[in-house]
Amino acid sequence: MDPVTLTTAQGVNLFGMLASVLWYALRIGAAIQVLPMLGGRGIPARSRLVLTIAISAALSALLPAPPPAGVNAATVLSVLREFGVGIAIGLMLRLAFEAGELAGELISQGMGLASATLANPLSGASSTVVSQWFYLSFGLIFFTVNGHLALIQLLFDSYAGMPIGTPIHDLPAFLGAVPAFFGVALRTGLLLALPVMMALMAVNVAIGVLSRAASQLSPMSLGFPVALLVGMLLLTLLARELQGPVQGLFEGAFGAARALTG
Repeated sequence: MDPVTLTTAQGVNLFGMLASVLWYALRIGAAIQVLPMLGGRGIPARSRLVLTIAISAALSALLPAPPPAGVNAATVLSVLREFGVGIAIGLMLRLAFEAGELAGELISQGMGLASATLANPLSGASSTVVSQWFYLSFGLIFFTVNGHLALIQLLFDSYAGMPIGTPIHDLPAFLGAVPAFFGVALRTGLLLALPVMMALMAVNVAIGVLSRAASQLSPMSLGFPVALLVGMLLLTLLARELQGPVQGLFEGAFGAARALTG
């Protein structure tokens, strides 16, 4: 009997398959909802839903069937636990992207582009042009180093470390994982922006000294174009060395997310 006929004859099993997909979609959908490049307001809700169902259906064929669920408090706690684990996994990668946006905000102050803002597709709020450049650069590096494949592997492995229906092994460590990685992301963003910030500060100091020596040189008319040109040159040089630190940050984010599920 071919698979189509067998599935048709045992059509009641389709509901079991659907229940498995929906159980796995809880954690996967929660992670995708907060992930950069894949979640947020920049991606339509239907696209996120289709992506969640597709990944859940693919993984449900490789993972064991979830335990039967009933209308009771244990099922509610399992659903909330799945949402919590998925959101925590997504927040780790989101913090890595926020490090790039922090670097862009700091550099924008020295370049005089703090008022040049665009709508951020991740949060819907306004952010500077340089922050958007860092966001797109981080996204390009993420897909270049096969971060999307590592994400699917991470989600798959999370069910081995914390299957559906099992309690969180170490709740205090789970709750403190995201704040702990926040410090790592903050330090990385500052270190990325620090060389450019120091160079731009030296340029602004030099322009201030020249304007004091020659009163004909206006720091407002001369300082902005010089700082802008120097900042663009430094960003071009930074882009050539950006992959190593960003890839290390992503590896740290994946390691921290993997530690959530043991």
